[in-house]
Amino acid sequence: MANDRPIGIFDSGLGGLTITAAIRQALPHERLFYFGDTAHIPYGQRSLDEVRAFSVAITDALLAKGCKLIVVACNTASAAALSTLRERFPDVPFVGMEPAVKPAVEQTRTGVVGVLATSATFQSELYASVVVRFAHEVEVLREPCPGLVPTIERGEFDTPGTEALLRSWLEPMLQRNIDALVLACTHYPIVRPVIERIVGPGVRVIDPAPAVARQVQRMLEQNDRLAGSEANGGVECWTSGDPAIFVTMLERLGMGTCEVGRGLWGENGRLSLS
Repeated sequence: MANDRPIGIFDSGLGGLTITAAIRQALPHERLFYFGDTAHIPYGQRSLDEVRAFSVAITDALLAKGCKLIVVACNTASAAALSTLRERFPDVPFVGMEPAVKPAVEQTRTGVVGVLATSATFQSELYASVVVRFAHEVEVLREPCPGLVPTIERGEFDTPGTEALLRSWLEPMLQRNIDALVLACTHYPIVRPVIERIVGPGVRVIDPAPAVARQVQRMLEQNDRLAGSEANGGVECWTSGDPAIFVTMLERLGMGTCEVGRGLWGENGRLSLS
């Protein structure tokens, strides 16, 4: 049975648009509703309780819009809130983010892989469990990237300052002979061209977005919620911050343009998407 209800996607800001672009490419007939919580960015520096509260409120708002599946397109929110969301909304299919350590381990030849993520992701049980499950006999170098998410949110995608930040984290990893690099924050693929310029062709840079899009398709098929081939897909966006930079990012990702609405947080902690 075809189902033309939208897919809800959220992140702390622009980063989840990298996931949205991959889903749009894989499932062109689906309607995608995206919310970026720029007012509360960066999630990586907030408490787990705060991130859980934001995630529950955002999910409530997306479900009020009729969403049939929710993608938590944020590594920090997935680590902090995914299990809570599944308990709170047992009838809703969720797809979250998991650091792509497994493919990095499978592809390394030097036995050393790097992971870029927020401090909150590295401190989570989810990250620890992924390393325990998959990183046998492989050295995993972790590098939190303080300041990178706000830099990307300001639109500084390929500037000398952004490159200097990235070099300060990547060059020590290169000296330790990494040959695979996991981007464990959905913001980081936005600066992937700069990262690849620094690490060179000998390091495979792993972006989880295509794998997330495949999982969304599997979940829709399992729950009989795929849109029909006659459906008109598209993207609608809301942000709790400045809509103008969202329009720029949509164009940069090749997703065209769309109107970006404002998401308003109430004093009661509820979110309204107008």
